[in-house]
Amino acid sequence: MSDDIILETRALTKEFKGFVAVSKVDLRVRRGTIHALIGPNGAGKTTCFNLLTKFLTPTSGQILFDGHDITPETPAHIARRGVIRSFQISSVFPHLSVLENVRVALQRQLPTSFHFWRSERSLQSLDGRALELLHEVDLESYAHLTAVELSYGRKRALEIATTLAMSPTLMLLDEPTQGMGLEDVDRIRQLIKKVAASRTVLMVEHNMSVVSSIADTITVLQRGATLAEGPYEQVSRNPAVIEAYMGSAQTELQGAH
Repeated sequence: MSDDIILETRALTKEFKGFVAVSKVDLRVRRGTIHALIGPNGAGKTTCFNLLTKFLTPTSGQILFDGHDITPETPAHIARRGVIRSFQISSVFPHLSVLENVRVALQRQLPTSFHFWRSERSLQSLDGRALELLHEVDLESYAHLTAVELSYGRKRALEIATTLAMSPTLMLLDEPTQGMGLEDVDRIRQLIKKVAASRTVLMVEHNMSVVSSIADTITVLQRGATLAEGPYEQVSRNPAVIEAYMGSAQTELQGAH
């Protein structure tokens, strides 16, 4: 495994009672890049994410992270290695403050992280780092609002802050701009580019304008298998990819130039 490859899959496969959801996918994610997984609905993108983080167990194939075979490891072990993911559905604590949400994620750094009966004052040592992370995602001025008061786009930014609190080496972002208006999409696009400056990001994303503007490499999945891979300019002109994105999706693919 080359030093510049942080994540690699070899013939990664997942079958569900005879249905092949992911078929012999060979994925190579370069360190320090933004790598996008795209494809029509049902292409196997989220299943692939679930395999990488071991929310699902592969039927066959290998997953290597930083040169280590992590295929047999548990989700908790993989997270401790620095592979941290966000989910399609917003997963903040709505009635905690923005600061408290990040502080919960930071708690694992304390030796008392699971001692829930300890005084809340014991967590105040984390406030400085929590505010730094909120500054990184442009939410510092919202620190004392409850999360439920945030716009949808800012809730997703808060999720990215809580993901960053887990000290990720590799961030997996599942549909980070799903369901957003244009202003929020642009905010999250800029935010991903900013946080990726010192990390590696692997993202599933439907919005082709986001993918075309920030992804270094794109892997296109269709029916669970790799259809094409490369930079956006190359992939978007691939006849097989254009055929896979029939109708409105095809128009979007070509219109993102």
